[in-house]
Amino acid sequence: MIVTPLYAALLTFWFLLLSAIVIRHRGKGISLGDGGNPVVQRAVRGHANFAEYVPLALIMMAILELARTSLYLLHALGLLLLVGRILHGYALSFTRRWQFGRSWGTALTFVVLVVEAVLCLLVALRGHDLWIRGLL
Repeated sequence: MIVTPLYAALLTFWFLLLSAIVIRHRGKGISLGDGGNPVVQRAVRGHANFAEYVPLALIMMAILELARTSLYLLHALGLLLLVGRILHGYALSFTRRWQFGRSWGTALTFVVLVVEAVLCLLVALRGHDLWIRGLL
C-alpha cells in the first residue's frame, strides 16, 4: 500500500492539532466534559467528530487499495477526505461561526464514505481482484 498511509499520516497530524486545542481548553480548568462553555463544546465536537468518521473511511480506503483500486481514485478519495475534515475541524475548533466549512466538510466526508462503501460492496461481490481497476 502506498496511498492509504499517506492520508492516514496527514489526517493524524490534523487530529493531533484538534487534540491539542481540546487539551488547551482542558488546561483552563475544564477537566471533563465541556463545562457548558460553547467554545469548548465546539472544540470537543470537532475532535470527536473526526474520531467518529475518519477511521472507517481509512479502513475502507485500505481495503480498496488492497483490492488494487485505481491510484487516481484513491488519491481523489483521500484528498476529499482530508479537505473535508480540515474544513469541518476548522469550522468547529477555530471559529465561532463558519457554516460553510462545517457544511462542506460534512458533505465531502459523506461523499467519500458513500463512494468507498459502494466500491467495497463491489469488491465483495466481484472478488478480491477489483474489476474497476481497468475502468477507473
